[in-house]
Amino acid sequence: MNYLSNNIVRQVLILMVILLIGVVLFVNLQFFLPSFLGAYTFYVLLRKWMFLLTDKYKWKKSLAALVLMLTSFLVILLPILLLVNMMASKVAWSIEHSNEILTSIEKYVNQYEARFKIEIITDENIRKLTTYSAEMLPKILNATFNTVFTVVMLYFVLYFMLVEGRKMESRFYDWVPLKDENVIRIRKEMNGMVFSNAVGIPLIALIQGLVALLGFVLLGVQEPMFWFVIVCITAMLPVVGAALAYVPLALIFFAEDAPVRGVIMLVYGFGVIGLVDNFARFWLQRKMGDVHPLITAFGVIIGIPIFGFIGLIFGPILISLFLLMIRVYASEFNDGGKGVRQSS
Repeated sequence: MNYLSNNIVRQVLILMVILLIGVVLFVNLQFFLPSFLGAYTFYVLLRKWMFLLTDKYKWKKSLAALVLMLTSFLVILLPILLLVNMMASKVAWSIEHSNEILTSIEKYVNQYEARFKIEIITDENIRKLTTYSAEMLPKILNATFNTVFTVVMLYFVLYFMLVEGRKMESRFYDWVPLKDENVIRIRKEMNGMVFSNAVGIPLIALIQGLVALLGFVLLGVQEPMFWFVIVCITAMLPVVGAALAYVPLALIFFAEDAPVRGVIMLVYGFGVIGLVDNFARFWLQRKMGDVHPLITAFGVIIGIPIFGFIGLIFGPILISLFLLMIRVYASEFNDGGKGVRQSS
């Protein structure tokens, strides 16, 4: 009769304890997952500069980390401040002329209701829109609070990642029970995917902004550069994206009694600017990280509900990591398993 060795029994018990503790930690700390993933994204982007400042220029780790964190924060904060400053005057104008906008829209809709014998503006539709707006307001406020909290925790985690970067990477090599070449493979592919997504998303937004700028010039939009910036910023947001820019612009056309240009703006926005996002995302990310378009598409779909905004980056990474682990498994166990780890 064959018996399990004590060594195997101990390994199984330890793995069970590790798994149990890991599940408990994940369940209770999953709210911090977007912060951790965001910190890892910034670590991948800043890692080279951190090592350059500490190794070549002999900066203290804490000082180098704080400078890099401040720089990255300003890169994020400045566009937001620019957006708020530019939008302030537009929001004030919209509030001041809200009755004119609503009257113009209602007049335009009534024309089509009379022409096609349909009803668009009904008491039921208005009631549904009011109810939807009332339900959305608390969600928007809650999302705003969550975003602020996520950013604070992101930089808290990022500081320790930067300061303890080499030690963290060394522990990763030591603790992951895989062959050295597979550990290196996982790290390189993970970092490559993070870089391609983190850099690709702003580039895609810039491409959308340029396409939108062309339409703005052809339609005779006032202050086209202003709206170009708005498109570039809003295009990075999930789901609605650049529609937050060209829909208000169409409403302004309606308010100015230019319904034809308003309709053209909506058609150009949804039909051209929206499609540019899909084509540019598939082409650019495949060029930068060799990410298949289907991985990008399905990754974004599953990533946003799981991770929030950071899911734009880590949704495709999650699918790519799943496929990578299958290849790593085949590599580990098709040639006799893990060999003797060479000392570094």
